[in-house]
Amino acid sequence: MEWFEALFFLLGMILFFMFIGVPVALAFLAANMIGAAYFMGGNGDIFTQMSRGIGQLANNAIPTVTSFNLMPVPMFLLMGEIFFFTGLANRMFSAVDKLMGRLPARLSFVTVAGGTAFATLSGSSMGSTALLGSLMVPEMEKRGYKKHMAIGPILGTGGLAMLIPPSALAVLLATLAELDIGDLLVAGVIPGLMLACLYVILILGMALIDPDAAPSYEVEDVTLVQKLRLMAVDIIPMVGIVIGVILCIMYGIATPSESAAFGCLGVILLAAVYRCLTWDGMVKSVSGALKVTTMALLIIFGSATFSALLAFSGASSGLINWATGFDLDPTTMLLIMFGILLVLGMFMDQLSMMLLTVPIFFPLANTLGFDLIWFGVIVLLALEISFTTPPFGLLLFVMKGVSSPGTTMRDIYVAAMPFMACAILLVFLLILFPGIALWLPSLGS
Repeated sequence: MEWFEALFFLLGMILFFMFIGVPVALAFLAANMIGAAYFMGGNGDIFTQMSRGIGQLANNAIPTVTSFNLMPVPMFLLMGEIFFFTGLANRMFSAVDKLMGRLPARLSFVTVAGGTAFATLSGSSMGSTALLGSLMVPEMEKRGYKKHMAIGPILGTGGLAMLIPPSALAVLLATLAELDIGDLLVAGVIPGLMLACLYVILILGMALIDPDAAPSYEVEDVTLVQKLRLMAVDIIPMVGIVIGVILCIMYGIATPSESAAFGCLGVILLAAVYRCLTWDGMVKSVSGALKVTTMALLIIFGSATFSALLAFSGASSGLINWATGFDLDPTTMLLIMFGILLVLGMFMDQLSMMLLTVPIFFPLANTLGFDLIWFGVIVLLALEISFTTPPFGLLLFVMKGVSSPGTTMRDIYVAAMPFMACAILLVFLLILFPGIALWLPSLGS
C-alpha cells in the first residue's frame, strides 16, 4: 500500500466513525485497532492479526499514558477547579472591578484584567468563559453596553488559558509532541501577556470610536488604602501562586509535575486561610478534574497509537517527503498548517485536533528547521483562535449558553472577529520575532 493510500485509509476510518456518532476518543481507538490488525498483524487469520496488532499498539502506547510527564495535567486541572468552586475566583474579580474606578469602558477592561488572571489560575478556557459570561454579561447589559463590547472581551480572554501557564492543554501538547513541558509552558507567558495588551488596545479603540458602545456610569469611590488592601489580600496572593509555579519551572527549582503539585497545594491553603474551603467544593473540584483527565488520557492513548501506525505504514515519512518536495519556503508551509488548524477548529474540539495533527505537523516542522518550542506556541495560538472560529467554535456555544435570551449566534460571531484578528496579529509578530516566545525559556537553560 502506498503512503497516501495508508494515510487516507487511516483518516477515512476515523472520519467515518465520527460521522456515525462514535465519540472522538473511541473513534480513534477503533480505527487504530483495525489499522493495527492490517499493518502490524502479519500473516494469519483475522483474529491472529488483531491479537498481534493490538498487542503491538499496547506496547507502544501504554508507556506514553503512564508517563510521569503527564502528572501536571490533573494537578493544573484540580488547581483551577478549586479556584473556581471555593469562590476565590469571584473574590479576585470583585477586587479587580473596584480597582478600575471610573475608567471608560471599565467593565470591558475588568473583563480583560480579571479574565487574564482567572485564565492563568484556572487553565480552563471553557471554565473561564462560562464564569466571565455569567458574571459580566448581565452587568454590562444592565449598564447599556453594546453586545460586541460585552461578549468580545470574554471570548478573547477565555482563550488565554491555553497560553499562560498553568495550561493543561500546553502540557498535553508537549507530551504528544515529545517537547520539554517546562519550556513550552514558560514560552507562552510573554505571548499571552502581549495578547492581553492587544485586547486592551482594541477595546480602547472601540470605545473611542463609539463612546455609546460602553457608557460611563457612577461608581463607588475606593480610597488608596482600600485599593492597597484589595491588592494585598485578594489579588497578589493568587497571582503569586502562578508566578511561583512559573519560576519553579523556569529555573529548574522543581519539575513541572512538582510545581503543579505545589500550585495546587497553594490554592488549597489560600482557600483555607480565606475560610472558603468546603467539603462540597473539594468534591466538585476533584470530580471535574477527574472527568477531564480521563478524557485526556484516552486522547493521548489514541494519539500514541495513531502516531505509531502512521510511522509503521510509511504515511508519516511519505507525507513529509511529499510536503517538502514543493518549492515552498518554510514560512508558507507554516501558514498552510496554521490555516488547516483554523479550518479544523470550525468542526472539531481542540483535543481532537491535537490528536489528528500533532503526529503529522511536528515531524514536518522539525524537517523544515523550526524551533519546536516556538512552533508549539504557534500551534497553541491556532488552537486558541479555533476555539472562537465560526460556525462551531466551542467558546461560541459556551458564550451562547450564558448570554441573555435575545443574543443571536450572529451577535457572538461579530463580537469574536476583532479579538481573533488580535490573535492572528500576534502570530505574525511571533513569525517576525521568534524571541517573543523563546526568550524566557532561554533564561532557564
